[in-house]
Amino acid sequence: MKVAVDAMGGDHAPRAVVTGALQAVQRYRCSVVLVGDEEIVARELERQKRVPEEVEVIHADEVVGMDEPAITPIRRKRRSSIRVCCELVREGRAKAIVTAGNTGAAMISAKMVIGTIDGVDRPALAEVLPNQKGGQTVLLDLGANVDARPSHLLQFAIMGHFWAQEMVGTASPRVGLMSIGAEEGKGTDLTREVFRVMKTTGLNFVGNVEGRDVYNGEVDVVVCDGFVGNVILKTSESLANLFGSMLREELGRSWRSRLGYLLARPAFESFRRRTDYREWGASPLLGLRGGCFIAHGSSNPKAIRNAVRRAAVFCEHDLHNKIREKVAQLHREERRLLSLQSA
Repeated sequence: MKVAVDAMGGDHAPRAVVTGALQAVQRYRCSVVLVGDEEIVARELERQKRVPEEVEVIHADEVVGMDEPAITPIRRKRRSSIRVCCELVREGRAKAIVTAGNTGAAMISAKMVIGTIDGVDRPALAEVLPNQKGGQTVLLDLGANVDARPSHLLQFAIMGHFWAQEMVGTASPRVGLMSIGAEEGKGTDLTREVFRVMKTTGLNFVGNVEGRDVYNGEVDVVVCDGFVGNVILKTSESLANLFGSMLREELGRSWRSRLGYLLARPAFESFRRRTDYREWGASPLLGLRGGCFIAHGSSNPKAIRNAVRRAAVFCEHDLHNKIREKVAQLHREERRLLSLQSA
């Protein structure tokens, strides 16, 4: 299962990307295609003691900067590394892409080049977050669609439902709609319209949820537009960093607290792994005809390594086709019910 890696994407590219991709190949026995300026990538590979044969390099003339418009790889830089990655997936030469580059450009390229599955107008970024009950909660969209329509949020709910089934193992995921109150009438015009439609889908829709429900374990899938989802995610990451910093400060105040840290170190390490974005590496862009994983722009080799691992698992389980089949099945059921009602 080949994963196309955007070697030029991210704040620390290409060094961090190339290093992380090679670590993934060595640890997880997957294959990668490094896409970027051939000479620059070759120099990074020369730094490595050993380059596995599962690593291929494909040249791309251009790079999309973090500050460039999302449409850049479609209109101006048609030979950019992120677009070439998407073309490899479309042509079947790779099963998924990983990029730490411009998120908007990645989303537009994936949508326009790889294409969306039938029944999905907008792909959505999703993530699985830990909750207080020891389980996991799926949150989407995380920033791919900052201006969404009711039909888009409905599609996000459907994809989140199936992602929770496939990746978390929840048989009947409880789906909640992010709002400012649990009552049906609360929220914006958008959320009120989505609430009305969601009740008719056949999903296990529990109604509106609030910010606290992202982590309390009362719901398995939280649906929102990309603006709200990105704020939730970045705030959560910032809080995790703050708690870690405060703990380190307090634990270093005296010899007693330092001794206590040594005794409780395994628990602190477990906490760090559960809250560190580098442990999951990248978020999947659901709803495409292939895999697309978007990592933080600040990703280090560890984050890239785990992003490639997640992409390889996604490919191995053929998850995009499973989502496509289940979305099609749901739409067939909807059409059947409509025909029965009209009859």
